[in-house]
Amino acid sequence: MKTSESQNRLELSPKELRETFSRNLRELTKPYRSISSLCRDLDINRTQFNRYLAGESFPRPEIIAQICSFFEVDARILLGPLAASADSGPGHTHPFLDGFVGPKPGCISEERFPPGFYRFSRQSFLHTDLVIHGLVYVFRSDGFTLLRGYASRSAMREVSLPTDSALREFRAVITPQEDDLYFMQSHRNNIASVFNYLTRVSDAPTQLWVGFAARPDREDATKRRITRLVFERLTGGLSDARAVAAMTGYQPLSDLPQSHQDNLRVDQPFV
Repeated sequence: MKTSESQNRLELSPKELRETFSRNLRELTKPYRSISSLCRDLDINRTQFNRYLAGESFPRPEIIAQICSFFEVDARILLGPLAASADSGPGHTHPFLDGFVGPKPGCISEERFPPGFYRFSRQSFLHTDLVIHGLVYVFRSDGFTLLRGYASRSAMREVSLPTDSALREFRAVITPQEDDLYFMQSHRNNIASVFNYLTRVSDAPTQLWVGFAARPDREDATKRRITRLVFERLTGGLSDARAVAAMTGYQPLSDLPQSHQDNLRVDQPFV
């Protein structure tokens, strides 16, 4: 016998299915700055994709499968709210670790770590004379604090990884530790990951966090596995973000803002 919930879902009209799908699709695309770029990554016509977003059209089964695979969700996004369609929320851990590991919804206030664009810098793990300069976006979803960014093509080539957008993208769920924060950022299919730890600089003239980044890798005398890290929140909106995006990747230390140079302390060993 079908439950009442199952019956209600099966009785959704075509209009209700389109509206549910478009609402969930809009939620999934929120972190993406460019729908055009997203459509290229999805290999879906932008005009048609906009019709999905507006609830004016419904995709064919193979397109639904394509979208679900890209966003790592399942076809239940056709039937109900996105938050309810997942088996587990961001940062979910095995029940054995409940209360020990993993953030809880709403545990990081916006005052503590505001949403928006951040520039970051750290010494390169591979090149002793260069730093990595990048851009990430921090946002809230279902009460969790999430992070998304894209590695530069030069950094991906350096470690012999593909340079397409889907694999350059990395994501993280941010977890509090007393007054500080940490997160493990990972690329799609976990092809690469970096652990990051941050603490707020209370007397900085800008919104600044410092800490360290550690790369889980085998010991190698020719590579660095841990280095200082600087995060700075951008307050100028998209104009600031575009300026930073134009200079992401490997940079000489002298090209960084002075506050980043001072806090990276490249002339001092990390202890």
